[in-house]
Amino acid sequence: MQIDLEFYSPVQQIHEKLFDEQGLKLFIKRDDLIDPIISGNKWRKLKYVLRDALSQNKTHLVTFGGAYSNHLLATAAAAAKFGFKATGIVRGEVVNNDTLFLCRLYGMNLLFTDRESYRDKPALFTQYFGNDADAYFIDEGGASVLGTQGVSELIGELAETYDHIFSACGTGTTAAGIINGISDAKLSTYFHGVPVLKNGEFLRTDIDAYLNNPAEYDLHTDYHFGGYAKTNEALISFIKNFTSSTGILVDPVYTGKMLYAIYDLAGKNHFKPGDKILAVHTGGIWGLLGMKEKF
Repeated sequence: MQIDLEFYSPVQQIHEKLFDEQGLKLFIKRDDLIDPIISGNKWRKLKYVLRDALSQNKTHLVTFGGAYSNHLLATAAAAAKFGFKATGIVRGEVVNNDTLFLCRLYGMNLLFTDRESYRDKPALFTQYFGNDADAYFIDEGGASVLGTQGVSELIGELAETYDHIFSACGTGTTAAGIINGISDAKLSTYFHGVPVLKNGEFLRTDIDAYLNNPAEYDLHTDYHFGGYAKTNEALISFIKNFTSSTGILVDPVYTGKMLYAIYDLAGKNHFKPGDKILAVHTGGIWGLLGMKEKF
């Protein structure tokens, strides 16, 4: 089996009166264009995980997620693309929705478990697949050191340097990978993470655990809009305006919140005139499937 995970992810400038007035330049790294399903940080986080599974002669990917998990869908698609069997252990009661329909279509077997049992994922893996020599454990969201390794390569793809790089944060793997990439390249670029869940400062511990070297960075914890997958009218209105004016589709769970933070911070004079800002589009637009009624 060969796993070819090379791709091209362009950078696009966003032209907006707000940034022009302050002498700022905003760009977006279009990782959403890497693959229609295995997009954004999901592709990056799975890259070395899949290669590790292959090196161990594992043929069965076992991973975890909620009922609308982009990670489950990406893993299902990757498994089909590269010839693995896949099982997704889903948090909560048995449901049918668009995301899980696509997971099944890609051949993923789904096991549902109660939320208390879901907290101990290694125990669940052992319970169901402890005797399966072909099974390979992938943590929720692809969180792992190998995941950070794939994400860190994003920095080496950039043709120019930026004063600030922003990314949404869910598990801390993407943030740590970007910070490691900045450090490895010895850049002065400053990283900003936007936690998408309430009280997101706790992610600092998760991020720091994955860092190759200690680093300074910001976590902007006021843009969760009530918690994970929570929204309000301001966020939905922002996403509608952004998508209709740029042609770039963004989701309300991750990238929408991150972009809202950048616009809000710019409006509050957080940046210096002349600053160049890069926003990382981490994909996940299939999360829109579970939030259609919000629009």
